[in-house]
Amino acid sequence: MKTFFLRFFTWWNGQTFGTQLWTWRFGELVGQDEFGNRYYRTRGGKIDPTLLMQRRWVVYNGEAEASSVPPSWHGWLHHTVDVSPTEERYQPRPWQKPHRPNLTGTLGAHRPTGSTLAQGRRPKATGDYKAWIPGR
Repeated sequence: MKTFFLRFFTWWNGQTFGTQLWTWRFGELVGQDEFGNRYYRTRGGKIDPTLLMQRRWVVYNGEAEASSVPPSWHGWLHHTVDVSPTEERYQPRPWQKPHRPNLTGTLGAHRPTGSTLAQGRRPKATGDYKAWIPGR
């Protein structure tokens, strides 16, 4: 019962009931990435008369977070490439790092030197900084 209400009223926990119905009626599964996200297009690659191109969408595995889409699928979703990664042998370049979702707001976020979140205390200012005094 809980999953029914979550699907019906929330959009951030995977797909909504409307998206599930649309996917069931008009969608065709194209593939799945290493994070469990599933990618769809209009059945048979049919051209959508409103968009004048085929409609493509993703159903996220868990929380809907756009940064969890790897580069190989991102290009296909945004019509940068016509062939999906499942239809071709996509091999990342040797200089490409493995994809990681955006970690902002989590414990894994980047904390540069000098950030109050990095060491818990900001280091004292050195002699190259002069404080602004109003009225001078």
